[in-house]
Amino acid sequence: MAYKRLVAPPKLLHGDALTAAMVGIGMNFAAEPAPEPNIEDTLLAASVEGMDADDLRVLAVLVTWLGVHHPWINADRLVRATKALESTRGRAFWAAIGDWLERDRRLGRLTKLHPGKPIELLRTGTAVQIRRRGEDLRFQGTTLRVPAGVLRDRAADVLTPEHLARRHLGYRYRVLIGPSYRADMWAALEREPSLTPTELARRTYGSFATAWQVKQDWELLAA
Repeated sequence: MAYKRLVAPPKLLHGDALTAAMVGIGMNFAAEPAPEPNIEDTLLAASVEGMDADDLRVLAVLVTWLGVHHPWINADRLVRATKALESTRGRAFWAAIGDWLERDRRLGRLTKLHPGKPIELLRTGTAVQIRRRGEDLRFQGTTLRVPAGVLRDRAADVLTPEHLARRHLGYRYRVLIGPSYRADMWAALEREPSLTPTELARRTYGSFATAWQVKQDWELLAA
């Protein structure tokens, strides 16, 4: 069967599996970390949990994580996957993140995910809260209206890049090589050298051509 490139995970994580994955990429929740979770899969699932299930604690830690770690996100993968999101609120969230992190030009395409009117974070009372407290400055003027103080922003809620690079092999390779499919493929081969190019491409959401070349390079060095 010919290789068909995947864009998004077949099913988003939720519940305990999501919590473990979030801990695995450096979010400090009281749970055991999942081993080497996919970074973008985890971010997508956390955004939907935060926006559609109104889990403000998850959303707050997610936003703090993005502020710290966005330079090492695989932007191409994230943009492709967010385009496939069925959640309107989730797409509005990522459009707002693109506006907030506008200095990271790789994420600029996220702003096109929600061309409509801004969405209010709280199902009820957002306007009242904003009149009382003002807006969260990170989201001011974006597609998401967030009252100040609703999303806690504490550095202690996430690992530093240095600590996460020691814990997460894929993240470490992104620091070494750059946040790319190639980096994720090298990490996958270090964990499981027997992966075929097709398996490698599927595991990392990359193209077969990139996976084939990485496999050749890996075998060259191994020889």
